[in-house]
Amino acid sequence: MIPALRQQFNANFTEEKYQRLLKLMEERCGTPIKFRLCETPCFFPKPLLDQMTQYGKELVQQLNGLEYRKASFDAIPPDFNVPNESPHPMFIQVDFGLVRDAAGKLQPKLVELQGFPSLYAYQAMLSQVYMEVYGLDANLQYLLGGLDWEEYKNLLRRAIVADHDPQNVILMEIDPLHQKTLPDFVLTEKLLGVKTVAITDIKKVGEFLFYESSGQQIPIRRIYNRTIVDELVRKNLKLAFNFTDNLQVEWAGHPNWYFRMSKFSLPYLKHECVPQSRFLDRVKQVPDDLDHYILKPLFSFAGLGVMINPRKEDLAEIPQQKRSDYILQERLQFEPVIETPHGPTKAEVRIMYIWLDELLPVMTIIRMGRGLMMGVDHNRNLEWVGASSGLYPQN
Repeated sequence: MIPALRQQFNANFTEEKYQRLLKLMEERCGTPIKFRLCETPCFFPKPLLDQMTQYGKELVQQLNGLEYRKASFDAIPPDFNVPNESPHPMFIQVDFGLVRDAAGKLQPKLVELQGFPSLYAYQAMLSQVYMEVYGLDANLQYLLGGLDWEEYKNLLRRAIVADHDPQNVILMEIDPLHQKTLPDFVLTEKLLGVKTVAITDIKKVGEFLFYESSGQQIPIRRIYNRTIVDELVRKNLKLAFNFTDNLQVEWAGHPNWYFRMSKFSLPYLKHECVPQSRFLDRVKQVPDDLDHYILKPLFSFAGLGVMINPRKEDLAEIPQQKRSDYILQERLQFEPVIETPHGPTKAEVRIMYIWLDELLPVMTIIRMGRGLMMGVDHNRNLEWVGASSGLYPQN
């Protein structure tokens, strides 16, 4: 992306440095990292990142009106419609791939967006360790929105902890010790003092929730919600509370936005960066060139159930009453823009936002791959792919 920086990095890369990166990340996180870290960070021109952050804001604002609120109400399953919904999501992720236009210029194209938290503690650590291990130029930045490290920590603390005692704030997950995102949970606790609590360990007394620590029942005043509903349903877990209960608790990231701002949003977006997307039940004529499309379940996570180049038979097998739970989306050919020793590699760019006083971009997550799908689970047994960090020159 920035040829001079890329050539310099590749020339100075050694396997020993990469192994040190892996070791140091595990030490800093305090737990093994169970997904592949890419050998390299990515170097992006700031104007390209600015274009993506602006596109993301424009897309989010399209979904912030009353018309979309009414349309997306049906996206929230009745059993998971949480009271006291916030007017907008607090944590937003907008994923872009890069394609070349007719003039050969790189353009961001939307992959998807979600109103749900991502790796807000872990990703900062990864960026810092890339800089440290490879001795990168101190002029390179990873935070967006004009933030420095102290400002970012304060913003994250305001979002997650607010004005509560950290012991009364929890990060809520389903089975945290066995999630690949455990490093982020551990780092969140180190950074903010927020305990990670399994949703099945939460107790309810009247309208109040509690968790146990050192033999004491600690009241929960605020929840940093990391619970993926489709996993909850799939595992058929029994909880001490219902999401529909009128609980005396605040949400750091209201759960309803997981549904409202999701793949469900794609057919409603009108923007130059958005590929054609339609609910499957509204597709009157199935395209003949399905090899240029991708079929996505609305509420799957980490690429589960996504079908690239679906066949007409695959679409026909989906029952009529379930077709509204899928979208058929135009598939774009993302450009491999990162030069690596294993050939040009594609990069998917996630712009991470926190929305408190304003919708503010804070950081990127990069996923590098050479396969059809970009997630870390879809590029196994390859090198110079996986989870990465986006860096840019300050000046």
